[in-house]
Amino acid sequence: MKPRIGITPSPTEDQLAHGTFTRYAMAAPYVEAVLAAGGIPIVLPPQDDHAAELLEMVDALLLSGGGDVDPARFGDDETHPETYGVHALRDRFELGLVAVALERDLPLLAICRGTQVLNVALGGTLIQHLPDQHHGPVAIIHRQHERGLASDDIGHDVDVEAGSLLARATDGAPTLGVNSYHHQAIRELAPGLVATAHAADGVVEAVEVPAATFALGVQWHPELMFARHAAQLAPFAALVAAATVRRLVARA
Repeated sequence: MKPRIGITPSPTEDQLAHGTFTRYAMAAPYVEAVLAAGGIPIVLPPQDDHAAELLEMVDALLLSGGGDVDPARFGDDETHPETYGVHALRDRFELGLVAVALERDLPLLAICRGTQVLNVALGGTLIQHLPDQHHGPVAIIHRQHERGLASDDIGHDVDVEAGSLLARATDGAPTLGVNSYHHQAIRELAPGLVATAHAADGVVEAVEVPAATFALGVQWHPELMFARHAAQLAPFAALVAAATVRRLVARA
């Protein structure tokens, strides 16, 4: 059987004629990317107390993008006016999933918000709003739609650390062209994490957990790019490959 990849969705509030409803929405490109990489996507709706049981049912975990992590989770006393989409249950759920996944050495891919969740779960902090709180050697607009770019356009390049998990997944490419749809980023890197890609303005664009067999976080959205840029399927292919090995070993 193909490996099963658990994906976290985003909570949304939908106002309809017959009432307001909370829904857990899964953007189709995540599913399409996992399918293209050879995995079976399974949506994991936010809930308390069941992280261990849910991860028993999958061979790898994918943390998706979405709203911001509660600043209180990383020690900020104030919430920036641009911080949005904070959802307490999602925070609790995903932080719990990360803890269990790393404890079990379950393959993990974190995308955009997911990378920030991974950093916070391990004790790191975040920049709440890049335009106000980060000033690098060059200026990069990390919300590329503000520049009129499409979601599968390249917004900027990232420099990839040689020999890193990301470099190995992308056949040693020293730079990657990526899209950019975030206003937050890693401030202080958590213990146990290493940064393996940066933008020209110094923003951390990829991280990994050296102690894990496969734990990679990317700040961009490869699921929106892989259909046009083949190299962007690499993180999903590497995740599925790691999940396949784990599944085979577990059943040996």
